[in-house]
Amino acid sequence: MERISHWIDGRVVAGNSGRSGVVFDPATGEQQASVDFASIEEVDQAIAVAKAAFPAWRSTNLSRRAEVMFHMRELVDANRKEIASLISKEHGKVLGDALGEVARGLENIEYATGIPNLLKGGYSEQASSGVDVYSIKQPLGVVAGITPFNFPGMVPMWMFANALACGNTFILKPSEKDPSASMFIAELLKQAGLPDGTFNVVHGDKVAVDRLLDHPDIQAISFVGSTPIAKYIYETGTKNGKRVQALGGAKNHMLVLADADLDMAADAVVSAAYGSAGERCMAISVVLASEAIADDLVGKIEDRIPAIKVGPASEEGNEMGPLITGEHRDKVRSYVEGAVAEGATLVVDGTQDVPAGGFFLKPSLIDHATPGMRCYDDEIFGPVLTVTRIKGYDDGLALINANQFGNGTAIFTRDGGAARQFQFDVQVGMVGINVPIPVPVSYYSFGGWKASLFGDTHMYGPEGINFYTRSKVVTSRWPDPRTSKVDLGFPQNR
Repeated sequence: MERISHWIDGRVVAGNSGRSGVVFDPATGEQQASVDFASIEEVDQAIAVAKAAFPAWRSTNLSRRAEVMFHMRELVDANRKEIASLISKEHGKVLGDALGEVARGLENIEYATGIPNLLKGGYSEQASSGVDVYSIKQPLGVVAGITPFNFPGMVPMWMFANALACGNTFILKPSEKDPSASMFIAELLKQAGLPDGTFNVVHGDKVAVDRLLDHPDIQAISFVGSTPIAKYIYETGTKNGKRVQALGGAKNHMLVLADADLDMAADAVVSAAYGSAGERCMAISVVLASEAIADDLVGKIEDRIPAIKVGPASEEGNEMGPLITGEHRDKVRSYVEGAVAEGATLVVDGTQDVPAGGFFLKPSLIDHATPGMRCYDDEIFGPVLTVTRIKGYDDGLALINANQFGNGTAIFTRDGGAARQFQFDVQVGMVGINVPIPVPVSYYSFGGWKASLFGDTHMYGPEGINFYTRSKVVTSRWPDPRTSKVDLGFPQNR
């Protein structure tokens, strides 16, 4: 049985806590590995190593830091299939989804290669007589990332690329459900020339998380996961004086107006709802369909679902793999099984005739869902799409804005005025106009509103650079030796 251990000070370090977790093969339901769970002492060891590595890495010039990121970019690019295979093996998503995940993570490493430009400050000459003022960005120190199971390659790249490029050292606590991609990434960073101790990986559960939140040498925490845990991470970390960005859950709505291209909308929503088995925080899980076209749209979605091939990622041609665990599969299934009792219509039942073995469900489609039903209110995080029928734009907008989450949304319409009004009115952090999954490119930033984000800084992009640095303003005067004299006053603009 494979054993997955920690990565500390540039090497694999076997855990000695006596505790471990099970890594399943979601396609068979069988255990394929065990992962060591870190003790408090082991987390402290990784933090101490990162703290010791910080002064030298922080002093490393920007060109050298950029060079490491360039090398890492080339290594990730050359090893796309290997990383994607590790993701598929432990998460279950098909290879195409896994390769897409690696590609989006790679974009963030590419963004970090521009760190000499990204860390440029401002300069004001002659702010006062003989006085110049300038601002600089400096790293925080040791920072940590706690990442989810659904994107074990991409989300760590969202975090460590900018954090390291800014001059911080990094502790990664990946999901214990699919930890191997993080270990492979650690090895690639070493090959890229990153000094030992600068990037460390500790595996574990709440013990490791709480120690990262408590330890005085951790300056900042980045988190992506469910809303209850995001709230806990934010409240605990900030209480301990840390900078925290905690991204939570979602219930993303797609508003389809009567003038929309229904074939385009149906294609888009099938991809956005069922890709990666719906286990992504940007999945479309609710379609708000104008009554005039609702029957046609539901029919088009229903027609497309049988074409989705469900099965193990190892079998070529499959488009949707299993869910991450049996427990999660059963939770998702409960929403489908309970929908009719709540008053909804089950159009496609994805709980039947699933592949044998493993944690599989097929796509489900639920019509006539309304607020107050579990299938409408909760983040299901699986291949379940609900349809809510609305009178028009105003009704749809009101439902989106009333929802507790505000991660992503989309509108499908041919009306440019309606689309522009939607992006102005909607209370959501990421908006798609005829784009179902509006994940921003790497030079913008990712994050939602309301219960989808705790903290005021979004992930990666310009806000990521700001999160991993703090500003310092320097006011300087170099007296003219010909006229030097003592001046005890404050610098003045006038």
